[in-house]
Amino acid sequence: MSAYSNEASSRVESSVDDGVLTLTLNSPSDGNALDVAMTEALSDALEQVNDQRDVLCVLLRSSSRHFCTGGNVKDMQSGSDLMRGSVEDVRERLLRSLHRITRALSGLDVPSVCAVNGAAVGAGCDLALMCDIRLASTSAVFAESFLRLGLVSGIGGSWFLTRIVGYAKALELTLTSEFIDAEAALGLGIVAKVLPDATLDSEARALAKRIAQNPPTALRMAKRLVREAADVSLSTTLEMAAGMQAMLLCGQEHKAAVGRFLDRQAAKKRTSA
Repeated sequence: MSAYSNEASSRVESSVDDGVLTLTLNSPSDGNALDVAMTEALSDALEQVNDQRDVLCVLLRSSSRHFCTGGNVKDMQSGSDLMRGSVEDVRERLLRSLHRITRALSGLDVPSVCAVNGAAVGAGCDLALMCDIRLASTSAVFAESFLRLGLVSGIGGSWFLTRIVGYAKALELTLTSEFIDAEAALGLGIVAKVLPDATLDSEARALAKRIAQNPPTALRMAKRLVREAADVSLSTTLEMAAGMQAMLLCGQEHKAAVGRFLDRQAAKKRTSA
């Protein structure tokens, strides 16, 4: 296991193992709130991923009883942290600070897995929604709870939520600020699997490592193709698929993978003979 480069802040612990970059939110005293310090630490780590060729999957998790409780309500009351200054100051700070996470996480070339335990509410819920695959523990709860504080999702969560659950359900969850448990989130497609609290981490790590075993170039292209296909026409998707497939068919990754496949088939025949 090698240390990743984001060691400057203890709020986000980082390590790389078997192609998986694990980013652990580590500010239990405030529920891993997305204040400026947490935002900068997480953004710094995420913005480096696409340049790290040894990273093939990102695992986002928490070291404490909650995944992320959103913004720091005490800071909102005092007007400190992100909320300092004029309307123009706050808007600029959101664009330059909090939105760094949205751009970096949604712009990852490699897949991301999120392990959600405890509360993922407000901006914490949005943070989970930005990841590609979400696993939840039985204790997890989710909420787009912004209206409870007279706010809207300020980091783009509505964009992700609508694509995951559809327009009508996204509007219902937003307008009611309803808290939903892990099983309800599973039924809506917000999470892929619900796991016991004790096995969430190990299952999430196993999934991330399984993803990271894929050929690196093909893995990145596969994610990009699925991501782009959600917003473009079929003809555009076919053009992208043809170009990517042609490059992969002519590349060494494909040839090596075919060789390994044929070797396994031959070995199976020998053992069954």
